[in-house]
Amino acid sequence: METLDENATLFGANGSEGAWSAHSVEYKAASVLLVLFVCGLGIVGNAMVILVVLTTKHMRTPTNCYLVSLAVADLIVLTAAGLPNITESLFSQWVYGYGGCLSITYLQYVGINASSCSITAFTVERYIAICHPIRAQSLCTLSRAKKIIALVWAFTGLYCVMWFCLADLEKQQYGNTTVISCAYKVSREQYLPIYFTDFALFYVLPLLLATVLYGLIARILFLNPLPSDPKENAKTWRKSSGVGKTKHGAKSSSFSTTATSRRQVTKMLAVVVILFALLWMPYRTLVVVNSFLKTPYVDTWFLLFCRLCIYLNSAINPIIYNAMSQKFRAAFRKLCHCGPQRSEKPPTYSLALTYSVIKDTSNGESPDHFTTEMEELPGATEEFLPGKKRLSFKEPSLCKSTLAEA
Repeated sequence: METLDENATLFGANGSEGAWSAHSVEYKAASVLLVLFVCGLGIVGNAMVILVVLTTKHMRTPTNCYLVSLAVADLIVLTAAGLPNITESLFSQWVYGYGGCLSITYLQYVGINASSCSITAFTVERYIAICHPIRAQSLCTLSRAKKIIALVWAFTGLYCVMWFCLADLEKQQYGNTTVISCAYKVSREQYLPIYFTDFALFYVLPLLLATVLYGLIARILFLNPLPSDPKENAKTWRKSSGVGKTKHGAKSSSFSTTATSRRQVTKMLAVVVILFALLWMPYRTLVVVNSFLKTPYVDTWFLLFCRLCIYLNSAINPIIYNAMSQKFRAAFRKLCHCGPQRSEKPPTYSLALTYSVIKDTSNGESPDHFTTEMEELPGATEEFLPGKKRLSFKEPSLCKSTLAEA
C-alpha cells in the first residue's frame, strides 16, 4: 500500500546524515504488541467469516458472497501489510529481500483495492435489492454475485501488476551502517500521478457512490418502510386462494418484520462503509498533505497510528457482523461450538416471500440463494399459517400448486 514511500524514510533514515539509530525500545514494544493484537484478531475473525459462509448452506447469499470477498481482501492486507510491519519495527529495515519486496507490495495493493471494490459491489447490490426489487429477481442472484466477485479480483489483480515494476530495494549508507528498505524505483514526483489515480478510484469514488446509494436506500427504508415490491403481489395470491382470511394483525407483523430485517442488514453494511472511510482517512490525509510538502511529515508514532487504523479497518468487520447480524452471531457460535447445537435445516419462508423466492428459482438458483434480508425472518411461517403445516421447498406438490396459483 502507500506505506512504501514513508517506509523508505521511516526505516531508511532513522537518524542524522552521518549516523543511524534503531527505533526506541518503547516504539518497538508498542508497535509489535499492537500490530500483533489487531492483526491476530482480524486474521481469526475474517477466517471465521469465510468458514461460516462456505460451510453453512443458508448463509450462501449474494450479500454474504461479497462479504467473503471482503474478508479475503482483509486477510491479504493483514498478512501482507501488518505482519511485515512487525519485522520492520524490530529490525528497522527490510528483511524479506528483493522477491519479498515485489510480492508483498503487490499483495498489499491487491488486498486494499479488492476490499474497496467488494464494498462498492455489496453497496450496489443492496441498492438494487431494496430500491428495485423487481429487477433484483434477475440481478441479485448467487451466480451473478460470483461472476462479479471474479471480475473484481481479475481487475484488481491486473491493475496492480504495475507495482512489480515500481517497487525495488533501496540501500542507504549511514556511516558504517547500510540500511535496506523496500521503496519505489521512480521519484516522488513521478509517483504522485499514480497515487492520486489510485486514491480516486479506490477511495473517493467508492465513498461518493456509497453516499448517494445509501441515501436512496434510507429514503426507501425509513420514509417508506413497506415499499411496493413483488412481495406485495403475494397479498393478491393469498386472497384468491383463501389464505387472506388470516388475521390482519399477523400480516402487519410479518411485513413489519421484513422491513426491520432490511434495515438491520443495511445498517450493518453502512457501518462497514463508514468505518472504511474513517479508518483510512488519517493515512490518506497524511499522504495527500505530504504530496504538497517539500519535507514530508513522517513522525514515527503518528505513522504507527495511521497504520494501526488501516489494520483495524481490516480486522473490525467480523466484529460488526457478530454485533449486528443475528444469523452471523449464531453461525459464529456454532463454528466455535458455543451454545446449544442444532441440526442445520433449510430456512422456511413466509407466504409473503413465496412469490419472490419461487420466481428466483426459475433463474436456476436455490431458494437459499436469495437476498440476505429475506433470510432474516425467523418464525414468519407460523404468523401466516398458525397451527398449519409449514411450506417447504422439499415438497414438490406444494411448489407446483403454488406456481400454478401465482
